[in-house]
Amino acid sequence: MFSYVTLVTNEDYALGALALARSLAMTNAAWPLTVLAVREAPGLDALAAAGCRIVQADPPPLSAGFRQRHSRQSQHARAPFTKGNKPAFHDPLDNFAKLRLWQLEEFDRVVFLDADAIVIHNIDRLFGYPEFAAAPNLYESLADFHRLNSGVFVAQPSRRTFDAMLQALDQPDAFWPRTDQTFLQTYFPDWHGLPYIYNTLQYVWFNLPQLWKWDAIRVIHYQYEKPWEENHPKREQLGPLIETWRHVYEHGTLPPHLPSPPEPSP
Repeated sequence: MFSYVTLVTNEDYALGALALARSLAMTNAAWPLTVLAVREAPGLDALAAAGCRIVQADPPPLSAGFRQRHSRQSQHARAPFTKGNKPAFHDPLDNFAKLRLWQLEEFDRVVFLDADAIVIHNIDRLFGYPEFAAAPNLYESLADFHRLNSGVFVAQPSRRTFDAMLQALDQPDAFWPRTDQTFLQTYFPDWHGLPYIYNTLQYVWFNLPQLWKWDAIRVIHYQYEKPWEENHPKREQLGPLIETWRHVYEHGTLPPHLPSPPEPSP
């Protein structure tokens, strides 16, 4: 038994998860979407109505020191984001609730998708990949291939794994610069690499436009700025991708016309 899984920690990510759910339906996904809900957020009823299973997931038990080191203020000061902006509603500590999916032992395998992603072509074949499989954190250059991005990954739920993760996670003075992403790469050092098309980061659109092939791409991941932000700071650069997300959210289909990416810089 399989399931797609996402994480909802507030009203904004509930909005994103609804677009994700509609995109899975649009691509005829064979398996349902399970929503790990960290707290009661407006929008969960809409997700349930869309056929999602809602599972309450408390944040993992973390020490006071760990929480202080990974608060938004501390985390952004120690490991600032220099390439893009994280919206104000993003709390780095919430990312660790993602580990709760390893407790979903009713599933033999899950495919996790961040709530700021949409699926544009069917990805059911990911359930054939082993744990732990993830795509590279590719958004600027080939140098990005050495890091994984935890916005899409394949996992095998196991409470034993979850308990071992907690032991490894909250060590004295532990600091994970990119929260769950850094931790997962450390915990699974021999991670299996998925093709970037299964987690195509939105900055590929303008940094590596030669890699933006609509027919090949399976998942668009809106890392950094979110497509539903009213005052989107990169609207001029990402306008076509913002409109793609909005069309999926509002209509449950891709736009009739998918524009070409910008020309590569000389």
